[in-house]
Amino acid sequence: MKEQNETARRRSFSLGLYLLIVFGLSWPFQIVSVIWGRNLLLIIALNASAMMMVTVGTYICGRYIFGDGFKGAGWNWGKPRHYLAVLGLAAFLWLVPEGIDLLAGTLKLPAHLSLVRFWPVLLPFITLIPGFGEEFGWRGYMLPRLLQRMSTRRAILLHSFIWWSWHLPLTVGNTVMGAIAKAVPGPTIIITAVSVILLSVIPVVCHGILFAYIWNRAHSLAVSSVYHAAFDGMRDALGAIIGLGPTAGIWANIVLLVLGLILLWKGDWRNLHTWSQEAASENPASYAHTVDTL
Repeated sequence: MKEQNETARRRSFSLGLYLLIVFGLSWPFQIVSVIWGRNLLLIIALNASAMMMVTVGTYICGRYIFGDGFKGAGWNWGKPRHYLAVLGLAAFLWLVPEGIDLLAGTLKLPAHLSLVRFWPVLLPFITLIPGFGEEFGWRGYMLPRLLQRMSTRRAILLHSFIWWSWHLPLTVGNTVMGAIAKAVPGPTIIITAVSVILLSVIPVVCHGILFAYIWNRAHSLAVSSVYHAAFDGMRDALGAIIGLGPTAGIWANIVLLVLGLILLWKGDWRNLHTWSQEAASENPASYAHTVDTL
């Protein structure tokens, strides 16, 4: 048994195997959410489970498959200014466009706002642990290992593209299920699904760049998890309470696109290699070979 464990710890990191495990554990929850999610609570539970499965898969890989551990993942609390910055950014992305739509009259408050309607206010807190589930995997574990084998910007872009592709069951599935419910013809559904894929890839990849930058600057899974929870929670809470106006999606995509491109081009990424070297120090044998890609 001891020899088998040592063999597992000497296995070099394989991106393909890592994604096979993580996607294999988490995608089923996304698919079930799309097909059988009938109410907000069930959808939240299934999607949160998918996010947590990223952590489960990552732990299996880091502890048992590659044995490379979790050093350099960002095990510190960050600073108060980091939290203020990410909470302010989430508010800027969602509260500002909602205010614009309310002032313009394109979004109206419901006539009756009962206390029951306000339970989604808790969503930023509910999504905190699932947010950590993703951050631990994508930023804390996968990104440092990509940085061991490729240039900084290439690693950031690949990590962001993988993060985008992980969301595809939800992105495409919700679009397809909505079209089926409206009895949209098959060819139109295919065209719509392809359009959603093409239109989503750039803003989501740019958002991945922003996530990487937040993690890089604070080197804190806590800070990046708070941003993740605030972004998802504010969006979903506003959608459930008053609905998202027509400006919200456009505003968020444009802001994320601009920020992502600026950070990729001009951002200070020098600390990333420090974190990747720290991650490599726990088990150097795991970094002995070139990464296997899908």
